[in-house]
Amino acid sequence: MKMKKVLDQGYVRLVDKLGNDLTIANAARVSYAKESKELTDRDKRLIDFLAREDHTSPFRHAMLQFEVYAPLVVARQWWKYIVGSSHQEGIGDSLNAWNESSRRYITEEPVFYVPQENQWRSIPENSKQGSGEPVALEIGSKYTQELLKQIDQGLELYEAAMEDGICAEQARLFLPAYGMYVRWYWTASLHSVAHFIQQRMAWDAQKEIQDYARAVLELAKEEFPVALDSLL
Repeated sequence: MKMKKVLDQGYVRLVDKLGNDLTIANAARVSYAKESKELTDRDKRLIDFLAREDHTSPFRHAMLQFEVYAPLVVARQWWKYIVGSSHQEGIGDSLNAWNESSRRYITEEPVFYVPQENQWRSIPENSKQGSGEPVALEIGSKYTQELLKQIDQGLELYEAAMEDGICAEQARLFLPAYGMYVRWYWTASLHSVAHFIQQRMAWDAQKEIQDYARAVLELAKEEFPVALDSLL
């Protein structure tokens, strides 16, 4: 399956998909008992019209399934789209599923996201959240090393706790959480995927999740080029 590398050790992999651009046009035409066999310019104009007029239900008949490997700080931002999709009419939809690996059941080697010395960002001047320009290299180098020390200490305690007979679901408390990579499956309608891309590729989104949203866009656009152009 198709996969895009993200950050230092992360990725987004397209596992499966349902439908194509024609699926959306045919879903809209069913009320008139019409169906196209091949995608035509007329179908493309219909898809543009549906997106422009916010007739979103036909876009929910197309589905995408991804496997994502990302730091927890990215995963928890992403999770908001699963929670919100069941409550916010017109923004998301209930066609979302999320299954994540758990250290209650597995003890695979922990992997952490560690920014390099030139990747630490400053506090933004005009906002209470987000980030600004890169900090000086000497500052970045200092905090890369400090983070590595913290990770090493957490790993030592995690492994020692399990060696002493403490269960994995409690031993994991010693692992530095936000930078730890987690793996999950995300299945969503094309409408939800487009909404995620739109918000998380915005200029004020956290850079790390922007990188993941860009990978999702590249993979999804290969399968739904017309519909995604219209929705975005």
